This record gives sequence, structure tokens and C-alpha cells, in this order.
Amino acid sequence: MLNSTTMNPSLRTLYVDADACPVKEEIVDICQRFKVAMVFVSSYAHQMTLPSSVKVVTVDTDKEAADLYVMNKVKKDDICVTQDHALASILLAKGVVVLSPRGMVYREETIGQMLDARYLSQKQRRMGAKTKGPKAFQSSDRSRFMEQLEKILSIKAGTLQKSSNVKEL
Repeated sequence: MLNSTTMNPSLRTLYVDADACPVKEEIVDICQRFKVAMVFVSSYAHQMTLPSSVKVVTVDTDKEAADLYVMNKVKKDDICVTQDHALASILLAKGVVVLSPRGMVYREETIGQMLDARYLSQKQRRMGAKTKGPKAFQSSDRSRFMEQLEKILSIKAGTLQKSSNVKEL
């Protein structure tokens, strides 16, 4: 079990917006190797079975309850895994490294454009138009996620030099 004596002090906490996260097992495996504290946040409607080393927080089923919990608990230099662009934009402003389950590192420079595209799609749907949803989750998405999370944690642990492929941490 990870606790204050076994965690890597150079690494912060990794939060997971866990309701629809397809890479939970990968997160646990990688974070255990790096000795990173993990907090999985989900609603009562999404029960999870995770190792005892993982802190699981269960929130109400309200649409934004998990997001609110994460927003209120994260600190600068923490890491968060989410596919919610709005949550990502708020966390970026707090100095959090935000990664999607598909392995995309959210960036301050591009989050505005992503939010605009989401808004336009929502507006079209309200007017009755059909819009495309996200592509099906692929094994290549899983691999890219694992690679990016390992890079981020390696950089934070000081075992890997920063590169242009990973956001400045």
C-alpha cells in the first residue's frame, strides 16, 4: 500500500475523473511503479474495484460532482486524468498537468479552441443537428496514454529530460 512513507516525495498526487475512464488499470500500474498517490473520483453510479493503495472518493450522481471535488482538491503540480475539456481548462489555470485517457496532454495554448469546438457542437445539437461523437477508443489510444503518463511521471521524478512531446511541467 502506498502511504506517506512509501510515496515518492518529488511527485504530487494523480487525480482521476474516473466515471468513464477507460485506462484505470494502466494508471494504477504506472503510478504504483512510480510510487505516486492516486485519487479516483466517481459517482455512486460507478462502483469500482481498485487496489487498497488507491484512494477512492465517491460523490453524488450530480453531473459535475466529480469535477467539483477534483477542482477543490488539486494543487499546483498535481496531475489529473480527465476527458472533460472544461475541467481541464480550470485545472490548467491552477498549474495542474492534465492528460486525457487517449494520451493527449492538454495545453493552455489549445484549450480555448477545444472549448469553442465543444460549444459549437452543443449549440448544433440543441438546434436539432446531428454531430459526430468521439471516435471509438483504440488500443493505440491506450498505448499513447501509457507512454505519456510514464513520460510525465519520469520528468516529475527527475529521471527523464523534458522534450517537445510533453508539456513543460
